[in-house]
Amino acid sequence: MNHENPGLKTARFAAAGLFFLASPVFALEFSDIAQEGQLRFLAAHPEPNTYRYESRVRISEESLNTGVVTLSTCHYQLDPIRKVVIAFNPKRLQQLEIASASGMGSVEVKGHHVEMMDVKRGASICIDLQSKALDRIDEQTYRLSAGPLMRRYFDGYLPMQAKLRFEWPRDKLSLKTTNPTPQPGVRLMQDSDAAELELIFAGRLLANIDLSVK
Repeated sequence: MNHENPGLKTARFAAAGLFFLASPVFALEFSDIAQEGQLRFLAAHPEPNTYRYESRVRISEESLNTGVVTLSTCHYQLDPIRKVVIAFNPKRLQQLEIASASGMGSVEVKGHHVEMMDVKRGASICIDLQSKALDRIDEQTYRLSAGPLMRRYFDGYLPMQAKLRFEWPRDKLSLKTTNPTPQPGVRLMQDSDAAELELIFAGRLLANIDLSVK
């Protein structure tokens, strides 16, 4: 975390997810906020019109050899803050560009970072990238990970909503397992060539799916 300016003026998003210092939200119950080391899934979002994250990952046949996948990620309903830095893993990142942005003073790609300045309440940004994010676990299994995802506030984590969509060649792969598994706060929808996780949670979340070779 970069403490350039006191008073919660700087936030840093990490990896494919986010590290986020949010504005105080006093309508929340204590049970809605996760403490350090906790991860809580929520059946309903206590603040449905606040920050949410969406991503779409596309696995091609070439990805099965190279491990490189195409991602589209979007951050919606951002809280007001002076500076936000989204940092991607430089060891995996292959390509990075801003698809769209609104409600901020400026936005710029700097190496494996995207830097936003003077972010207004309700701002949004979508980023396209290629990343070597597909790992071969064994001869029959590939793993694709997402995160960490979090909406941090001081020493705790506020509730957030995330939608993660994964797409793959129908005749090459099939869904084996997801982490987290379906439960209150985790909804799984799947087809022969895609899966989507809709998540409502508070805490630091690392998600992944395992795909079986047909």
